[in-house]
Amino acid sequence: MIELFLSAIALGLLFNAAPGAVFAESLRRGLRGGYRPALAVQVGSLVGDFVWAVLGLLGAAALFALPHVGTPLAIAGALLLAWLAWRTLLDGLGPMPIIEPAVAPQTGADGARAALAVGAAISLGNPMNVTYWAGLGGVITSLGAQQPGWTAFAVFLTGFMLSSVAWCFICAGAIATTRRRIGPRAWRALNLVCAAGLAYFAALVAARQMGWAG
Repeated sequence: MIELFLSAIALGLLFNAAPGAVFAESLRRGLRGGYRPALAVQVGSLVGDFVWAVLGLLGAAALFALPHVGTPLAIAGALLLAWLAWRTLLDGLGPMPIIEPAVAPQTGADGARAALAVGAAISLGNPMNVTYWAGLGGVITSLGAQQPGWTAFAVFLTGFMLSSVAWCFICAGAIATTRRRIGPRAWRALNLVCAAGLAYFAALVAARQMGWAG
C-alpha cells in the first residue's frame, strides 16, 4: 500500500503539473490578480476533479470484483498513461498558447468566487473525466495492490488528491511570483518533464503486467 500511495502522489503531481485549460485560466487570472485568483481557479478545478474521481474509481472498483477483469483494466490504464504522455509531449513541442489578460480585474471575495466557479466549471464540464478516472483505476494492480479492494482505491485517491491540493498552492505561488515572466521555455520544459514522467508510469504498468518488472 505504501508503494501505491507514493505512486498516486507522483501521478497526481504529474497530471496537475502538465499545463492545460485549468493552468491557462489560472495564469490568465493570476497575471492580473496575483496569487488569490490563481489559487481559486486551481481549488475550483480540484472540486470537479474529486467528483469525477469518485465516480470513475467507484466504477473501476466494481469492475475489479468480476473475474478476469484486472489485467484488461491494467492494460487500458497503461494505454491511457501513454496517450496522456504523447499529448503532453505534443503540447511541449508546440507553441505556447496566447494567454489573453482578463477583460476586467476582479478583486476581493467576488473575484475569488468567480475564479473558483470558473475552475469548477472547467473540470465538471468535461464528462470524459469519469472515463479517464475509470481507466486510471486500472493501473492500481500494477502499483502495489495485487488484489485491489475498496481500501486500495481509497489509498490511491487519497494520495492523488493530497498531491493535487499541494499543487494548487505550488502553481498559484509560482504564478504570483513570476507573473509575466512565464514564457515559452518554461511552458515547454514543464510539459516535457511531465510527458517523461507519464511515459515512465505507462512503461512500468505494462512491464509489470507482462512480468518484466517486480
